[in-house]
Amino acid sequence: MTPRHVATLTGMLSSHVDLGKRRLETLCLLVTGMIGARTVNLSHLASERHGEVLVASTYRRLQRFFQHVRLGEDWAALLIVRLANVAAPWCLCLDRTNWKIGANEVNILMLAVVTRRFRLPLMWTVLDRVGSSHTDERIALMRRYLAVFGAGTIRLLLADREFIGLKWLTSLDESGIPFAIRVKQGQYVKTDDGRSLQLKSRLRRYRGERRFKAAFEAIHGDGRIELFFSARRIRSGELLVVASNLETGNVLNAYRKRWAVECLFGDTKTRGFNMEDTRLTIAAKLSLLIAIVALAIAWACRTASKLLGRRNPPRKRHGYLAKSWFRIGFDELRRRLRSDPDSAIAIWLNLSKTKRVV
Repeated sequence: MTPRHVATLTGMLSSHVDLGKRRLETLCLLVTGMIGARTVNLSHLASERHGEVLVASTYRRLQRFFQHVRLGEDWAALLIVRLANVAAPWCLCLDRTNWKIGANEVNILMLAVVTRRFRLPLMWTVLDRVGSSHTDERIALMRRYLAVFGAGTIRLLLADREFIGLKWLTSLDESGIPFAIRVKQGQYVKTDDGRSLQLKSRLRRYRGERRFKAAFEAIHGDGRIELFFSARRIRSGELLVVASNLETGNVLNAYRKRWAVECLFGDTKTRGFNMEDTRLTIAAKLSLLIAIVALAIAWACRTASKLLGRRNPPRKRHGYLAKSWFRIGFDELRRRLRSDPDSAIAIWLNLSKTKRVV
């Protein structure tokens, strides 16, 4: 994009992000550079800048941005959903992704919005170790979400077998968050007749019953939560068991949307922005980078909506989309930024200019 277009985009963002003009310009250079270069590596982004400024000077400017800028923990959350124009209530997916930078491990706990068309990063926590997240980290992430959006915006929270535990599930239920979370078939539950059985044993005893009520209980100490379980056998022969605090509804069907978060990780990595190219390892800097990538993804998704309108993308013979909504928008946005930047940045005009995102 030309300096004129960067200035236009900077003006649009000035009422939404609490940064000075020069820092906002750098933010715009980062977002547009990621889209054009298909990477988050700063040395490549520096080469995307138009004009006669030396690449080395731009590279140092981008480095200083991550060195000195400290925005709020969830500064981009409202901006992401408003830019993508996704209306609540929505499904949320919780999952974790990780990769290595040299000898350093990057481990990110991600909460994403999933709609029929889109999957968007919304909030995240950069974990300080490898392996699964702790219950307190998940609860803290959900509290951050509730502080910004409220429980009424959640149609259903979806998560895989990693995200179980009595304290965690009880916290969700007490916060008024409906959930559908896969559990291990070896999980022990207490049935109505007071017996403690593994889920696979419970399903073997009552073969015709694939939806039932049982209780999680604490292994040590007091505490229990009554949940509704649904089960079916999937193609691999494995038993899929989903626990929910909803008595009605087809949670097994709803749980299928959880795979969208895996597709989102592909969008942020090899199918889109190649997040693994970053050399940033400090949590605050990495979190800021993810927020900028999330804005770029929201921009691409909104571009796809504008391009296709009410039409659906074409499908191949096997029934799957020839291109995902994200990839359609991403490719079109890259084309527009090179050939028609005015139409590319016009999408940002949909944002309200009265409310600042902090």
